[in-house]
Amino acid sequence: MQPTKPWTLLILAAICALIAWIVVRLSFPSLPPLPWTAVPALLLLAIGEFMTGRNVSARLDRKPGAKPIQPTAVPRLVALAKASSAAGACFGGLAVGFAIYTLPSLSKPVPRHDALAATFTTVAAIALVAAALYLERCCRASEPPDDDDGDDVPFADGHHWPHGNGQHGRRS
Repeated sequence: MQPTKPWTLLILAAICALIAWIVVRLSFPSLPPLPWTAVPALLLLAIGEFMTGRNVSARLDRKPGAKPIQPTAVPRLVALAKASSAAGACFGGLAVGFAIYTLPSLSKPVPRHDALAATFTTVAAIALVAAALYLERCCRASEPPDDDDGDDVPFADGHHWPHGNGQHGRRS
């Protein structure tokens, strides 16, 4: 699985912004006021994914006191991070499209409310995308240390047999 590319998210956000701007331009008078409920939801998701990323990073790096992580958990977290970054880009793009339409009318109360809600939604969506990209990065396994001393002879299954130190068993 390839890492998420920021350009892909920017293109997704731009397409959503254009669609939102067109829809709002055609139907703004009939739309209800933009709700604020997306802001706390996106921020809570961002905080959760950031904290999960810190936890996963510590567990994958085998920091002292960190429990081992289940092998199936990492791909699931990567899938969550990829989905969250795409969803955050879509929400952010929709909010930007809405804000672009309403910013010229800030002197009127309804467009001002909608512009503020769209701006804060955009900021929360950016926070979610950043946290999701951080979580995805934390799910990468660190590179194993290089053993250039040549003491170990690898088996076909990836285990090593210690050479010359008197131990007779597998290291995992």
